[in-house]
Amino acid sequence: MTDFQTLARLAASEMRAVFNETPLQRNAHLSNLYGAEIYLKREDLSPVRSYKLRGAFNAMRKVLEGDESIKNFVCASAGNHAQGVAYMCHHFGVKGTIFMPVTTPQQKIGKTESFGGDNVTIRLVGDYFDDTLNAAQAYCHGVGGYFLSPFDDEDVIEGQASVAAEVEQQLGETPDRIIMPVGGGGLASGVTSYFGDACAFTLVEPEGGACLKAALEAGKPVRLEHVDNFADGAAVAQIGDKTFARLQRFTPSHVLAINEDRLCVTMMEFLNVEGIVLEPAGALALDALKDVAEDIRGKTVVCVTSGGNFDFVRFAEVKERASRSSGLKKYFILRMPQRPGALKEFLQILGPEDDIARFEYLKKSARNFGSVLIGVETKHAESFERLQNDLKQAGFDFHDITDDELLSEFLV
Repeated sequence: MTDFQTLARLAASEMRAVFNETPLQRNAHLSNLYGAEIYLKREDLSPVRSYKLRGAFNAMRKVLEGDESIKNFVCASAGNHAQGVAYMCHHFGVKGTIFMPVTTPQQKIGKTESFGGDNVTIRLVGDYFDDTLNAAQAYCHGVGGYFLSPFDDEDVIEGQASVAAEVEQQLGETPDRIIMPVGGGGLASGVTSYFGDACAFTLVEPEGGACLKAALEAGKPVRLEHVDNFADGAAVAQIGDKTFARLQRFTPSHVLAINEDRLCVTMMEFLNVEGIVLEPAGALALDALKDVAEDIRGKTVVCVTSGGNFDFVRFAEVKERASRSSGLKKYFILRMPQRPGALKEFLQILGPEDDIARFEYLKKSARNFGSVLIGVETKHAESFERLQNDLKQAGFDFHDITDDELLSEFLV
């Protein structure tokens, strides 16, 4: 047993005075689908619905054991780390100042307030996490507080490694593979350090925030020029220095970057099939199964469902993106002849399973054609091939803008 494993097991043991271990559940649906023994480590069922509680607890515990005079903790978080820190500020009876991006879902802000109560003050600063982080660190320095990093802290990493200690104890053996998300790297560096070379790993990032893959390709942490905040629990512009030091042994081939639209398909599937509500970052490990299907057949696999803090205000967006990714919904700009009967001709082209989800027609009196923005939903993706062929044969001029990111963001 390594020193790190001993510390992670101690952290897990200490946590039991505050919250129970999260379940490790065999998932029959996935196991049958992929021909493997697939278990879900349900971090979405922790008291704050993410694993971030672990790192916050362990770091604050060790800081307070070393210096009881520290009474003010400061952190920056997109939401999950904030809730963990708030929960632990209340538990330890200390004050916390929590900086969150202005774009943080209201659900996460409300839960942070609920967990921390009078022990925490929330400040909304910056559109992106790194702006929030800079503001939090400057504030912490000014007031002489203790800054609690969401990932780049050895005590936080050690706390997140308690996930691995629990998996080992619950499974009774080391799994063949662990699949888990990467944001700043705290969870991944903790779990991989705990198991070492005893099992295989698949590390998963959102396509719009693949900072670990970028760092591995460059040989050092690098800052992404742009970050897509959709998977806000894992959307980080730069991997941590301490976490990268533990993860640099991997190659870019160990890291999967998942398209955010495809991720929405997995979120919807798990809601509909299993009744499990996952935030985008929490579904990354499950979505990655599609990419490693051939490698895991006959194996024992643990997927870490890292978070379930989903604001249902975002449900319409998730459903929309899932439909487009599955090929069940498309948007077109259609040139409609400005003559009686043209619209009727178009409607007759639609099949029995085609449904108009959006229709905007702008008639201009000085032109022979008007422009139509039309959204069509269908039950089978192959229906669109027939629809587009029939439109061409009927002489309709159209342009598919479904995958045109700029036009879709502006018009849809």
